[in-house]
Amino acid sequence: MLNILFQDEHIVVVHKPANMLVHKSMIDRHETVFLMKLLRDQIGQYVYPVHRLDKPTSGVLLFALSSEVATQLAKQFEAHTIEKEYHAVVRGFAPETVHIDYALKEKLDKIADKQAKKDKPAQEAVTDMVKLAELTVNEPVGRYEQARFSLVKLTPKTGRKHQLRRHMAHIRHPIIGDTTHGDGKQNRFAREHLQFSNLALCATKLAFLHPIENRPMLVATEFEDSMQALVNRFKP
Repeated sequence: MLNILFQDEHIVVVHKPANMLVHKSMIDRHETVFLMKLLRDQIGQYVYPVHRLDKPTSGVLLFALSSEVATQLAKQFEAHTIEKEYHAVVRGFAPETVHIDYALKEKLDKIADKQAKKDKPAQEAVTDMVKLAELTVNEPVGRYEQARFSLVKLTPKTGRKHQLRRHMAHIRHPIIGDTTHGDGKQNRFAREHLQFSNLALCATKLAFLHPIENRPMLVATEFEDSMQALVNRFKP
């Protein structure tokens, strides 16, 4: 059963589990479990996606319950009036705060995006980061005598594909567990010494206007057990 964070006759907000696809994809053709199907069967009606989370990312995910409501929510996303907050664990001691303004060129998948235009210019991408806590583990990793990590809050101002993962890699503090943009040595260290094998990224809050009632909505979720156990190791 999916954890439903909010539901009325117009929208439903759920906690997307880590390592679950939102919908069927050519990238994972052998995957048989999809959040949209599970949610549809759980609430007994069709759902309309209005934004996305990567397969390994957990957290708050909003769906519309009609095409009309989906259109209204899509306008909010296009206008960048929806506020998203994430928490992540990254490699090294990150700066206290950083404003990342680094355009991203869309990375296309050979299978899923083979019909997409391949010469698009880089798109504006902006993320704000705040460091919340640090962790030192007295075990060697790579050429370092100790392993260092930071717990950070991330607020994306745009919604590019893999934006947070690529932005954190860009400032040399990749997210732990990121097998595409991350640090293989640190990922292996997290599995062996911290008992953490997922992507350390959770969409923790989503703020938006209710598409019908026009009232402010703030929906939050908690970390999954494995992420919470990792976060518990940190001290402010």
